[in-house]
Amino acid sequence: MREPSAVFVQVDPSGELVAPARAGAVINWNDGAVEVTAERISRVALRWSEKLPSDALILGDAWERSYGDLQWRHQQPERLLPWYFLAHSAAGTFGMGVDVQPNAFCSWTVDGDGFTLWLDLRNGGGPTLLDGRTLTAAVVRRFEDASTPWQTLHAAVASLSTRLPARPEPAPVVGANNWYYAYGENFDEKAVLKDASTIVELADGHPVKPFSVVDDGWYPGGIASGGPWDRGTPGVFDDMAGTAAAIKAIGARPGLWFRPLLVREPSPLASRVPHHRPGRALDPTHPQVLEAVRSDLERFRSWGFELVKHDFSTFDIFGAFGPAMGSKLTSGDWQFHDPSRTTAEIVLAFYREIRAAAEDVVLIGCNTVGHLAAGLVDVQRTGDDTSGRDWERTRKMGVNTLAFRLPQHNRFFTVDADCVPCTPQTPWELNERFLDLVARSGTALFLSIDPAARTERTDRALRDGIRLALSGGDASGIEPVDWLVNTTPNEWRAGDGTVRYDWSQPWGADPIG
Repeated sequence: MREPSAVFVQVDPSGELVAPARAGAVINWNDGAVEVTAERISRVALRWSEKLPSDALILGDAWERSYGDLQWRHQQPERLLPWYFLAHSAAGTFGMGVDVQPNAFCSWTVDGDGFTLWLDLRNGGGPTLLDGRTLTAAVVRRFEDASTPWQTLHAAVASLSTRLPARPEPAPVVGANNWYYAYGENFDEKAVLKDASTIVELADGHPVKPFSVVDDGWYPGGIASGGPWDRGTPGVFDDMAGTAAAIKAIGARPGLWFRPLLVREPSPLASRVPHHRPGRALDPTHPQVLEAVRSDLERFRSWGFELVKHDFSTFDIFGAFGPAMGSKLTSGDWQFHDPSRTTAEIVLAFYREIRAAAEDVVLIGCNTVGHLAAGLVDVQRTGDDTSGRDWERTRKMGVNTLAFRLPQHNRFFTVDADCVPCTPQTPWELNERFLDLVARSGTALFLSIDPAARTERTDRALRDGIRLALSGGDASGIEPVDWLVNTTPNEWRAGDGTVRYDWSQPWGADPIG
């Protein structure tokens, strides 16, 4: 790693970028580690001058989930590339990135004359008050060509996770989740137990037990209404511990969804972030908020749930989803209750509290920041929602995230490309292809199986896919062949052969979908 060619500092979010000395800051480059000492700070930019081939294609990652937008693209100097980038041309492939769990939100921009690492060190929308503290903002690494772009991305992701503790050999994560046919409405304990019976039936005696997840809608107030998470809906889920025990008795492992940073009523512990539910999104720098989250996890464990999916925390912290975050991350100049830590430090502390409280519960992070959640969740939803109502969402979101983030699997976490729907509203012949791809990949496989959509054909394919996924997928791995030119690759290398999937309906891909 060579040192950057130039370094710039921004003290206030609206201020100019200047040399560190002018900003009263000290930026040290310590064998790839960027150390920042300052009184107050917003951003640091590190620039490397290096000519890029004019035909270079550039790839980056995403802040949290991807939204069908991951792709190789020609040079676009202002394009935001979170966490890492690769540049591929006839001369080969190389790239740069930062280790997982940095203390800054890190992104890159790439142009023909070089590339820039942007370290966002703000606290919410304002400067962080470091008060002379020295912060290791990120550890930077360079990736060299590893024969092909696919192998280079694998090597890059592996290098960025070397500081994580070794992951135990992960058991396959496979199960039922009713969201994409129930959508949080008109379901009760009876429906949940039917889902558990269905997934156990289709697992057909496999020695690895599948999960059965109770998704959004189990608590008082209706979907997305928020906590407290201390009981189920009266008359519908009167005994959550009893529900978990009943799922276990059927032969599945019980799982539960919750949204840790949203409450039903306005709270004095609320964040100042602009939010469509004012006063109800909690600020995780209040100790009482973290204590409540710890209590929730302990309660879920005491009820007997073996998997917990925590959701929406990026939206509740920033007031926006990934595409709207962009380079600004959030709107306004608001700050957290504790202005002395960067937003990245605060998010990391939040994830660490959840991980510690969960103990041996399997954690799924959904709408969580992948590069910060690495090593702190067992499973990461890497793409936006698939759909039991509109096939186009499954094609765009599910296939894209699996193709471009698959190298993160079993390095950062278990990748989850989201549910495979089996519903009357979506074409089974296309869902079946997505099922086959996810099952072969060895990544997490969750299924939303509407009882009304079950037939002999669906059951046969579901049984085959579930058993393959429970066995760890295709042992030789899969690789998207046409990913350099296709955002939803059709050709996939599997073992010694190639599988082709046609993802389009008779009219092609619907641009409204």
